[in-house]
Amino acid sequence: MKRALTLRTAPVMTAVVLALTATACGSGGPGGGGAGPGKVTVWSLQDTALNPVQKRSVSAFNASAGDTEASIQFFVNDPYKQKLQTALGSPAAPDVFLNWGGGNLSTYVKSGDAADLGSGLSPSFKAKFLPSVMTAGTIDGKSYGVPMEGMQPVALFTNKDVLAAAGVAHPPKTWPELLDAVDRMKAKGVTPIALAGSQPWTELMWLEYLLDRVGGPQVFARIQNGSPGAWKDPALLTALTMIRQLVDRGAFGTNYGSVGQDSGGADALLAKGRAGMELMGSWEYAGQLATAPDFVQQGKLGWTTFPTVPDGKGDPRNVVGNPSNFFSVTAKSRDRAAAVRFITDTVTRPAYVKDLIAIGQVPAIVGIEDELRSGPNADYTTFVYQLVKQAPSFTQSWDQALDPATAQKLLTNLQRVFDKQSTPRQFVTAMEAG
Repeated sequence: MKRALTLRTAPVMTAVVLALTATACGSGGPGGGGAGPGKVTVWSLQDTALNPVQKRSVSAFNASAGDTEASIQFFVNDPYKQKLQTALGSPAAPDVFLNWGGGNLSTYVKSGDAADLGSGLSPSFKAKFLPSVMTAGTIDGKSYGVPMEGMQPVALFTNKDVLAAAGVAHPPKTWPELLDAVDRMKAKGVTPIALAGSQPWTELMWLEYLLDRVGGPQVFARIQNGSPGAWKDPALLTALTMIRQLVDRGAFGTNYGSVGQDSGGADALLAKGRAGMELMGSWEYAGQLATAPDFVQQGKLGWTTFPTVPDGKGDPRNVVGNPSNFFSVTAKSRDRAAAVRFITDTVTRPAYVKDLIAIGQVPAIVGIEDELRSGPNADYTTFVYQLVKQAPSFTQSWDQALDPATAQKLLTNLQRVFDKQSTPRQFVTAMEAG
């Protein structure tokens, strides 16, 4: 998932930038490099469910921050990375910016655009987060990012009514059960699996999980490390062949290449009963709660772990996705201490954590099990928390773990496999060519 995406479920506005400032800002335009001491500008992503929480958090910070004032702007997902990359090298850089950790954050660190948070993060503050999540904000042993919203493992979501109507007794637990469910739903005239194939990061989740289940997390670890011949691992070819098996079987229907995720296309197929399943990040619940509340509140939305694969080497408890989205501080910030303070004062604030849980997100905060069980959406939030807590391996989305150029090449070639424009073996050859 390129992007961590929490935010993939939010409807797209016609404007590229939705500049919703939570408070008045003295800066004359986007960015914050010129705002000066006492002004903290924050860049985040447009998200129907999350943005109101963020605006409240900015107001809460401003009410208690003395002479420091924060403002926040929200941007549509796909253009955000380019806009951020351009801004970071200019005086218009924000003070705090959202990123996806891992390889994505590493690019900003290598270019000198992300600040080492250093002593601004105390050991007691770091200890408030699940270690596997905090690690994605750590580069070469230094902290450059802090989790700023819920964990984002990928899960298999279902429309319970569609499955039942097709005679699927329970969500598929194994690969053979998944194929059987596909055949049953196809026979009923519904799309078995919703897929927004116009955006290849949605397709990447299938490859990420299948490779893990077939060969274990060490296969991608070798790819990520640039090991010679890593793309030629037989497990990768097997996983790609299984994807083509789904495509050829009609698992995704016939027009998935024109379905968009930013516009909520795949999510709507699931909620409206036109599809039975969807593989998506954990933000799916919050998105459905915001756009199709009856579907969620009537108990029609289901969720489960990714199926096991016969004779696979990967632990079935492993998860893929994004540990979280992160807040980082730009090297050009004129008040780095205030920017760091905004992050530390916000992300563990009890009201902020409570608000995240209320919209269906699961913060990466240690020891919140009781709060999850007693809060809204308890069944779902507890599922996500335990999924991550118990996972032996949490592989970050490949297009975030890899460098941007390799990630884009990966997405382009994978989309060609899904669209039957190239074979699994041609994918391997293209990626191995570098």
